[in-house]
Amino acid sequence: MADIVLVLASSHSPALCMEPPAWIARVNDDKTLRQLIDARGRTVDYAELLAAATPAIAAEIAPEKLAARHAQNQRAVAATKAALAAAKPDVLIMIGDDHGEAYPTDNMPALAVYDGETIPYSPNKITTWPYAPALKSALWYGTEPKAYPVAAALARRLVADLVEAGFETHRSHTYAPGVSMSHAFAFIYHRLMPAPPIPTIPIHINTYFPPNQITPARCVELGRTLRTIVAGWDSKQRVAILGSGGLSHFVVDEAMDRAFLDALARRDVQAMTGIPRAKLDSGNSELRAWMAAAGAAGPLAMRLIDYIPCYRSPAGTGCGMAFATWN
Repeated sequence: MADIVLVLASSHSPALCMEPPAWIARVNDDKTLRQLIDARGRTVDYAELLAAATPAIAAEIAPEKLAARHAQNQRAVAATKAALAAAKPDVLIMIGDDHGEAYPTDNMPALAVYDGETIPYSPNKITTWPYAPALKSALWYGTEPKAYPVAAALARRLVADLVEAGFETHRSHTYAPGVSMSHAFAFIYHRLMPAPPIPTIPIHINTYFPPNQITPARCVELGRTLRTIVAGWDSKQRVAILGSGGLSHFVVDEAMDRAFLDALARRDVQAMTGIPRAKLDSGNSELRAWMAAAGAAGPLAMRLIDYIPCYRSPAGTGCGMAFATWN
């Protein structure tokens, strides 16, 4: 039987590949966003968010605080990468949301497994540098097209296993011409993947886009089913599972993030999945990838590598970065 040797979860925000001056540049976009969700689960604009913000947030965007948060992020990314390398998996199952990058609205499944022999990367949409060239960091995504190995035979078997388990699973053997992987996966290859790259099984979940968003409870069940399926494989392969995304964004919600992480640590599925659905839209929807990872972890204990609330504006916009392992 195959063995799950490690479960991980990691934020994948592009801010992790930027220096703080580019975080501040993002505020101009925040002012036009219609995806800002406040602590009460209401969709608001930047002006409303700023009017309700506490003065303490201003201290969070002082240059020295931004520099400290950036350094903290990079230490957490390095620790997550080291944990993945130390586990020496033969296969990495990646669970991440798609932002309309690989699956546009004419074909947007709730759950999809990619089973091509390789998965392509090229700068596309979110992985294309969006700000002034002078702000670009050496941490930013690569500019050259690449193809990474997929555990294709196991991926095809996983499709069949998921269907047998009751999951209506979309299968992609290729992407449309000119289409690249979601940045949920590009971040893993760019910042977390050891060399040589581990063959992967990419699983896309639709967290962002109604009406067919995968539900929180279904994400936990997906993780549990993956654990059962992997245990039934008649190979001796070492398998790691990684949930990519989260936590709160485009508005930092520390209370929600910390309560969610506490629920994960206590294996409290009801608290984990019971966050009001209105608060699980937009960027907050990526908590679902962590729910799937927690389901796959089963009885394993979670070790929180770090949680870093990364504010970028006095209105409280930004992203809650988090990194964890179960083994």
